[in-house]
Amino acid sequence: MVKHIVMWKLKDSAHGNSKQKNAQLIKSMLESLNGKIPGMSKIEVGIDYSGTDSSSDVVLYSEFETRSAVDNYQKHPEHKAVMPFILEARSERRVVDYEI
Repeated sequence: MVKHIVMWKLKDSAHGNSKQKNAQLIKSMLESLNGKIPGMSKIEVGIDYSGTDSSSDVVLYSEFETRSAVDNYQKHPEHKAVMPFILEARSERRVVDYEI
């Protein structure tokens, strides 16, 4: 099993929306991938409430059956459709992929 974790800091505004609105939209978009990506067994998206300087604004936690399933997820059309919105809204991205 592979765990894929991504954290984003968002710009104060993008797409004509506030950071908080974009966080909600990103959460909805990513959660809509549930059941659409072969090999993805779990997806969870959280929005930070602490608002500290060291916190990220949005986190994605997902589980995949194999490394190749993660690779296929990255190329999947449903995933690619979400990426432009996130790319425009984010100011920073961190990712960790690991096997257990």
